[in-house]
Order: sequence, then C-alpha cells, then structure tokens
Amino acid sequence: MSSSLHQFRNVSATALKRPRIRPLTPSEVEFVLARNCVARIAFQHEGKVELMPIHYVYIDGVVFGRIAMGVKYLQWLVVSDVVLEVDEIHALFDWRSIVMRGTLQLLSAQGTASDRLAHRNAVEAIRTLIPSAFTDDDPTPDRQFIFRIDPSEVTGREASTRL
Repeated sequence: MSSSLHQFRNVSATALKRPRIRPLTPSEVEFVLARNCVARIAFQHEGKVELMPIHYVYIDGVVFGRIAMGVKYLQWLVVSDVVLEVDEIHALFDWRSIVMRGTLQLLSAQGTASDRLAHRNAVEAIRTLIPSAFTDDDPTPDRQFIFRIDPSEVTGREASTRL
C-alpha cells in the first residue's frame, strides 16, 4: 500500500478535524485549471457514461488536448457535450475539485483560414506542456487528433481543515 494511501486510512477519528467545504472563487478555479495537466473527461453515449483520463492545457479560458482516435473517442464526434473534472488531493480532507461542462470540438489543420489558425494555436498550447508534441520525438505520437473544450459552466469546491 502506498504511504499516502496508508496515511489516509490509518488516521484515527479523534485525530481528524472537521473539514469545511466552500466554493472556489473564479480566480481560484482558473489557478487550479492552469497549474494542472491531467483530468478526466466524461460524456454520455447510448445510455452509458464514458470516463477517460486525458492530458490537457488550459489557456485563456479554453481547454486543449489531444487523443488517439479509437472507437470510444469517435463517439465524441457524435456527442460534443462533455464534463471535465480536475482534482488536487493533498490529504483526506484537503482537496480542490473543478468541474467544467462544455462543448468539445475536434480541430483540423484543413479547412478555412479560421480552422487552420485554431488548429495552429492548439498545437502551440499543447507544446507548452509537451514541447516535442507532433515531432519525431513525440512521446505519444498516436495522439494526432486535437480537441478544444469551450466551457459553458465551471464550478469549483475546496475541502480543508485549515479554513
């Protein structure tokens, strides 16, 4: 068992302070989204909820990411409404969680000048996280499809015993 998990499970009830949960301010939400790079994305298809981990970059209120085009991911083309969740967990009662609802759009290097510009901007954004993305040294070369999530609603909460 990992030491951090062991730490969570072996804390006596009397040693725990009661956590307080509060909503995060918009600027706190922005900071959490900007300083992280792994999230879970969920969407519904044929009556089932699919949930997948992704790498992402958050810049100027938009999420950019990339995927390999497997069967599950093809479903995103059909269902563009998604939910993204980002968590920071420091201890059992010390965490922050962001939930973003929005519309996912696959970006293409083909198409109109606007389409090509959006794709180029997304590539630049992804390279802030993985500088070798889309080069011969790319650590995940199968992830050739780029997406953008434009949020319609973003909320965040924090639990802490220090509040």
